[in-house]
Amino acid sequence: MERKKRITDILIDGISDIILPVIPLLTASGIMKGLILILAAAGILAESSNTYLVLDAVADSAFYFLPVLLAVTASGKFQTNTFTSVTIAGIMLYPTLTAFLENGTSLSFLGIPMKAVIYHSSLIPILLTVALQRYVERFFDKRLPELIRSSLTPLFTVLLCALAALLAFGPLGGLIGDGLASVYGLVYGLSPILAGVLLGAAVQPMVIFGFHWSLILIGMNNLAVNGFDTVLPLMGPGVFAQAGAALAVCLKSRRKEFKAVCISASISAFFGVTEPAMFGVNLLLKKPMTAVIISGAAGGILAGMSGASAKAFGLPSLVTLPVFLGKGFGLLVAGCMLSLILAFVLTYFMKFDPDKDRR
Repeated sequence: MERKKRITDILIDGISDIILPVIPLLTASGIMKGLILILAAAGILAESSNTYLVLDAVADSAFYFLPVLLAVTASGKFQTNTFTSVTIAGIMLYPTLTAFLENGTSLSFLGIPMKAVIYHSSLIPILLTVALQRYVERFFDKRLPELIRSSLTPLFTVLLCALAALLAFGPLGGLIGDGLASVYGLVYGLSPILAGVLLGAAVQPMVIFGFHWSLILIGMNNLAVNGFDTVLPLMGPGVFAQAGAALAVCLKSRRKEFKAVCISASISAFFGVTEPAMFGVNLLLKKPMTAVIISGAAGGILAGMSGASAKAFGLPSLVTLPVFLGKGFGLLVAGCMLSLILAFVLTYFMKFDPDKDRR
C-alpha cells in the first residue's frame, strides 16, 4: 500500500519536477515557432522554401520528441535505467510505426488491436510507461542470474513496457480524448455558448494529458471536409488565459530567475505554445491554473457566441488570429482578451507566494 502511494505521489506531485528541466527548451522552441509564423505571414519567408523547412525542424524538434526528453527526466525520478527509458520512447516515435498510427490506421499485434494514437508531443503515455519500467526492471533484476541479467533485463523490460505503452497507455489516452471530442460535438450542436464555456475551461487541463490532440484532429478533419472549423477558435481563450496568468505571477514574484521564466513562458503562450507557462509556472503553483480554467470559461462564452470559425489550420495565438477572420472574428478576439485580462487579475489578487509555494 505504501509503495503504491509513493508511485501515485510521484505521478501527481512530481509531474512538474519531471517537466521543469525541459521547460527552457520548450519556451525557446515556442518563441522560435512564433517568429517563423510571423515571417511567413509577412511574406518574408515562404512556407514552401527549404529555409522554412529547416527552421521549422529546428523549432519543432523539442516538441515532437518530447517523450524522449521526458524519458530522460522521468528515469531519474522513477530511478530506472535512462537508456532503456529513452529506447522505449524511441519505439513510440519509430518512423515506420508512427507513419501508420498518425494516418489513423489501426494496427494489431498477435491479433490484439492497436489503436491509432499520436505519440509525438505526448506526455502521459511515456510517464506511465517509465513508472511501469521501475517495477519491471526490479522484478527481473531480482530473479535473473547475475551472468545474464545485464542483457536480459533490458530485453524483457523494453519488450514488455513498449507493448504496454502501445497496447494500453497510449490507446487509453486516445479513447478518453476521442470521448471528450465526441462530447464536444454533441454539446456544440445543442449550444455553441455552452461548448465555448466547457472547452474554454477544459482545453488547457486536457493538454496536460495530451487529450487535446483528439480535438485538433477533429478540427483538421473539419477543415478538410467542410472548409471551416469551429473547434480551433474555442481553444483560444484558454491559450490567452495561460499567458495572462503567467504575466501576473511574474509581477508577484521577487526572484529575478523565476521572473525570467515567467516572461519567456508568457511570450511562448502568446505564440500559441502554452506548455512552458502551464508546466513551468501556473500548474506548478496550482492557484494560477485555477484562474486559467475560470478565465478560459469566461472568454469561452464570447467565443461561443461569436460563431467564429477557422478557415485554415492554426492553433490560436497572436500570429494565427488571421485564420479566424470572418463572421464573429471581433467577438472571438474580445473573448480571448477577456480571458487574458481576467486570468491576470485573478492570479494577481489570489493569495499565494510564487517564491514560497513552488514545490
